[in-house]
Order: sequence, then structure tokens, then C-alpha cells
Amino acid sequence: MAEKNFDDITIQDLSDKANVSRGTIYLHYMDKYDLLNNLIETHIKELRERCEAAADLDFVTGSVIWTEYFEANYAFFSTMLASKGAPYFRSRFLEFLIEEFKDEVDTTKGKNEGLNKDLIVQFVASSYVGVVEWWFMNERPVNHIVLAEQLGALLDRLCE
Repeated sequence: MAEKNFDDITIQDLSDKANVSRGTIYLHYMDKYDLLNNLIETHIKELRERCEAAADLDFVTGSVIWTEYFEANYAFFSTMLASKGAPYFRSRFLEFLIEEFKDEVDTTKGKNEGLNKDLIVQFVASSYVGVVEWWFMNERPVNHIVLAEQLGALLDRLCE
């Protein structure tokens, strides 16, 4: 996808790159969409596991766990977020973040008291996706530690 729009990629292209037969790909995946979905879900699962591991940590420390994963998988995430052929990843990532942040927002007290919880969660998750997307699209203008510290600080302000 870094070389070609997803819509233009064929199973033959994939089999040539992977140096396997088309039949081998079809043994594991129904089509290229199934393969892409499998890749996306693998990364979402890993992010979910990292979220669970960071559940008792503050937002800054927890964000470092995520940004280290983003850094280690830079090629995948930058391609997914930069590609016009993979809007599914962005929407799936947003959906995942909404699930994760809905338990972090409290509208019963403090500065969020009386606000609509769904609206706040949508705002926080969309903002997070936007910042991560900006980070990848601009070729990591700050290192992943700075990204984590600042995302964590913003989450502290918005969610607590």
C-alpha cells in the first residue's frame, strides 16, 4: 500500500511480494480485504492488550506504552493512516479508542459534570486519532516519548 492504492492491489501482486503462490494466500484469506482486516484486527488486539496492561497507570505512562508500539510498527501505521485505500483502519482505530475512553470520562463531577458523555468520548477519541495521524503523516516531528507525554497530559485534562 506504500507503493500502490489498495484498490489497485491484486492477489497476484501480494503473492509476488510474499514469494508464495496465490493459492497459498487463498488458503488463509478469502480475499485482499480479509487479509487487510486480519492485519488491522491483529494490531487492534495488541493495542487492546497494551491498554489492559496500562489500566492502572496514569495517562502519560500508559501513553508511552502505546507510542512505543506505534514507533515499533511505524511502517504499518503510517501506511494505514496515509493510504486513501485504508479508511477502514482509521474508522476501526477510532471505534477502538471510543471503547477504551468511555470508561475514562466521568460526567458526574468535576469539570465534565453535566456534559454529554458520548460527546466528550467522541471528542477525546477523535482528537487522539487526529494527533496520531498527524504524527505519522509528518514523519514523527517529535519522538514517541514527547508524543506520549503530551497526549497523556491532554488526556489528564480531558478525562479527569
